[in-house]
Amino acid sequence: MTKDQTQHPCYRLAYEDPEFLNRDELRAVRLELELMKPELGLREQNVHSTIVVFGSSRTPAPNGANPVEGQSGTHTGTGHAVYYEQARNFARIVSQAGQKNAERDYVIMTGGGPGIMEAANRGAHDEGAISVGLNISLPHEQAPNPYISPQLCFQFHYFALRKMHFLLRARALVIFPGGFGTMDELFETLTLIQTKKIEPIPVLLFGESYWKSIINFDRMVEEGVISPEDLDIFTFVQTPEEAWRVISEFYAAKDT
Repeated sequence: MTKDQTQHPCYRLAYEDPEFLNRDELRAVRLELELMKPELGLREQNVHSTIVVFGSSRTPAPNGANPVEGQSGTHTGTGHAVYYEQARNFARIVSQAGQKNAERDYVIMTGGGPGIMEAANRGAHDEGAISVGLNISLPHEQAPNPYISPQLCFQFHYFALRKMHFLLRARALVIFPGGFGTMDELFETLTLIQTKKIEPIPVLLFGESYWKSIINFDRMVEEGVISPEDLDIFTFVQTPEEAWRVISEFYAAKDT
């Protein structure tokens, strides 16, 4: 009977059938959707270029607690709280300089969560500027921080597509102390620049003492697993003003 046919899941339009779209065989379609949805959203908001800020979701605000605290918790100590304020101030500086016309340049982009990500989105928000958050669906359901521009707050299932969007418009990567996720994002970018898969961009590591205590880059050169010139791919910085100066000088030199 007609009623039986129309009520069967087989009769649903393909794009209105979530069970169909979530089949393993449809993974390629889902990947394309995660590529296109943020891309079209960024185009609609005239986001021409971005400055990507990475860092720990566990970094506390200077008062000892984030306004939005992630499920993974925060550092028990306060030593990293200074990075929250530095990320916020850096985003303020960038947003003042970059969003001066309809074609928005140097738009702050983060992973959308708490900690350093929240601080950077918050700094842009302080200046009345737009900013982007690329959230990832996780078992503990990471929630977007409240400072992302709602029209630029995206959610991803696939890490690979999320990382692609981090780099598609990036004019610099600014990386604060962090854990596995931060390391993943850092080393993928270093590898892409090293292998000339992408053009060199400033890769700035905030907090030289942290990075040198965690990763012995010089020892990697001594062991012969990277070349001495690979150390030029990134730069250590200590202040928001220094970070912005390095970025500005890099592009001023390219324009001459």
